[in-house]
Amino acid sequence: MVTALARPGRELAKQLLLIQLGGVTLAAAGIAATVNVEWGVSALIGGGICVVANAVFALCAFMFSGARAAKKVAASFYTGEALKILITVVLFSIVYMYTQVELVPLKLTYLLALGINICAPVLFINNKK
Repeated sequence: MVTALARPGRELAKQLLLIQLGGVTLAAAGIAATVNVEWGVSALIGGGICVVANAVFALCAFMFSGARAAKKVAASFYTGEALKILITVVLFSIVYMYTQVELVPLKLTYLLALGINICAPVLFINNKK
């Protein structure tokens, strides 16, 4: 019963992650085709950072469900958000220290993935009619 309560949220999170991954991949392929491969790889890395961080958040946020687990739900949500921020900082630090990336496509596709994260849930609001 408890897992049935979290199932719709998990499905929406999975759909959102797939939309983000598709948007980032499409943008990276377009940038690689129009500019050059280095820009495409940088774009893929930037968007990938956002998608990975959001996936970790989704795993944590939907770990518990139900009224009896309200404190665990809130704690897992906040833990997931803290991990998301930490993972984002760590992945950007690793990329900056150990790879040669182009900053413009890296930041633009990161922002694209964030924009998808903000705007795409609107698609799910009236989708169940």
